[in-house]
Amino acid sequence: MKVVGPYPSIVSIAAKTKHEFHKSPGGPKIPRIYGSMKLERSFYVRDDVVQISRELLGKVLCSKIDGTVTKALITETEAYAGIGDKASHAWGGRRTKRTEPMFAEGGIAYVYLCYGIHHLFNVVTGEAGTPHAVLIRAGQPLEGLRLMQRRRGNRATENALLAGPGSLAQALGITTKATGESLLHSRIWIEDHGIAVHQDLVTQGPRVGVDYAGEDALRPYRFTVALHKSR
Repeated sequence: MKVVGPYPSIVSIAAKTKHEFHKSPGGPKIPRIYGSMKLERSFYVRDDVVQISRELLGKVLCSKIDGTVTKALITETEAYAGIGDKASHAWGGRRTKRTEPMFAEGGIAYVYLCYGIHHLFNVVTGEAGTPHAVLIRAGQPLEGLRLMQRRRGNRATENALLAGPGSLAQALGITTKATGESLLHSRIWIEDHGIAVHQDLVTQGPRVGVDYAGEDALRPYRFTVALHKSR
């Protein structure tokens, strides 16, 4: 599998991962990475959603829709801390048909529609009854690039293809039909490829579009790989 993009400058490959480097035409060295591990339930059910959000940088979001696999390196996330977080859909314990997946045990998808157009993919975390979630905001294509481009209508350049949560979900074929699905199965899942994103290349700050949350809008729950910011 070939990693597409300038990621040798922002990641280190853990010792457990077999890898080698090659030089792309006119560009920097690009790692070829071999070996991966699907994240297990124990990763998701921890109680610190902010830490999980940070750790998801460098993980690989995967989908197998209509028999075809697409994969993307996660480069931007946002944590939502449930009942006590006014930016969360579950703030104050709000429990509706839409938000019900957030109250399940961690390790499932929460996908909602934004502005009636964009399908936004979130990872549910924590124990059952604790409605924590991480919004996956941006990524870098790893596998299935041509299919991603077709799903996006060939409107975006490779660097902008997955820049933004709606674009990312569209490119990977993820819609609200997937809400409540387990991330431990074989339709949507997340892999660990042994990629560690250097801390000095991660920016942390307020989340996007949550001004309605008052003081909670200032919580530094957004994590971004410095060389890749979503729109």
